[in-house]
Amino acid sequence: MNQILEKSVKNYAIPFDTNEDLTKITEEIGEAKIVLLGEASHGTSEFYSVRAALSKRLIEEKGFSVIAVEGDWPSAQHVNRYIKGYGEEKKEARDVLKAFNRWPAWMWANEEIAAFIEWLRSYNKKSSTEQKVGFYGIDIYSLWESMEEVLQYLSREKSAGVDLALARKAFSCFEPFNRQPENYAISTLNFSEVCIDEVSKLLASIRAHEENYKDDQEADLNLRVNALVTKNAEKYYRAMVQNDALSWNIRDEHMVEAINELRNYHGKEAKILIWEHNTHIGDASATDMKNEGMINVGQLIREQNNKESVYAVGFGTHRGTVIAAEKWGVPFKKIEVPPARKDSWEDVLHNTGAFNKLLTFTEENRHLFDSWIGHRAIGVVYNPEYEAYGNYVPSKIGSRYDAFIYIDQTRALEPLETGEP
Repeated sequence: MNQILEKSVKNYAIPFDTNEDLTKITEEIGEAKIVLLGEASHGTSEFYSVRAALSKRLIEEKGFSVIAVEGDWPSAQHVNRYIKGYGEEKKEARDVLKAFNRWPAWMWANEEIAAFIEWLRSYNKKSSTEQKVGFYGIDIYSLWESMEEVLQYLSREKSAGVDLALARKAFSCFEPFNRQPENYAISTLNFSEVCIDEVSKLLASIRAHEENYKDDQEADLNLRVNALVTKNAEKYYRAMVQNDALSWNIRDEHMVEAINELRNYHGKEAKILIWEHNTHIGDASATDMKNEGMINVGQLIREQNNKESVYAVGFGTHRGTVIAAEKWGVPFKKIEVPPARKDSWEDVLHNTGAFNKLLTFTEENRHLFDSWIGHRAIGVVYNPEYEAYGNYVPSKIGSRYDAFIYIDQTRALEPLETGEP
């Protein structure tokens, strides 16, 4: 089977030597309004730098104006304000990125992102208000920070129409858990008292009074998404201790909700770039995740939109180094990434020539890349000695993605000093 796959790779892959070679992908993207850019790890320099290069071209050549990343909304708002000139007083991107101070901070607080953020700020200075590019976090983990943002807004804007006491009640419901979501999650197993009613009522009230909010430097959008995070994070942490597949689905469904909030705010014609791990942007229905009842962002976005409107790009490597941690919450380190497992997708790409390459999947050739094959996925926790047993996702690559960028040998990204492990 791999001989057939290797032949297909040789027939359709093109060398990827410089960023100019990305033209093939930009042409295939066509008029798509949603482009999903993956990564095979959260700590590889080339995945970040190539995504940045492709994003720059799509911004300049095709008018993309929204970037949604797998990060916390409140932290990303510091970046958004900086690049749009919304009074963010930090002098450079490195200072702004210190807002990403929750483990694993290196995902966004790194030199590769700092360079991209400075480019975005420079680009926006030359653009009209409508053309300025925004940078937003769509993840679910900022429960306490998002609640604080909601409280601060409602305390400041008395005309919002939302009962401030309702927001305070929702916040106080979580106070006994000392900002430790796992404490709240465990408590829901032992006690019937949960905070779902409080956060649901708060979100409903905020949505019911939308006409009262001031559209001042996106303050109204900030309020709505922070309220959405609060509601969905409560649901996520409640599910986390009961069912891995359920909590995964809640998280990815939330990220799609946040994406749709951004699209509603900026207008359906606005074009959006989504930066997330391959496991989120590569269609889950083309992996064994579906056997566990799991869905993801890529699958939901495809299902909710016309086929021509969505384009997903996966990434991979054969070997190199990566920033990751050996356990959850411990300090990161540079870790060697061993050669890809025999007969994996990355092994096939390496065996067809040890050089960088890119593939685009079309109606003409997609079926040639749809045999099941293991596809490497490295998370923030990574133990290479065990990777052959747990880091390969059985996938139909041609259906999972619309294009694939392969970097044969990669290096670890450069984290910034943030004071976080």
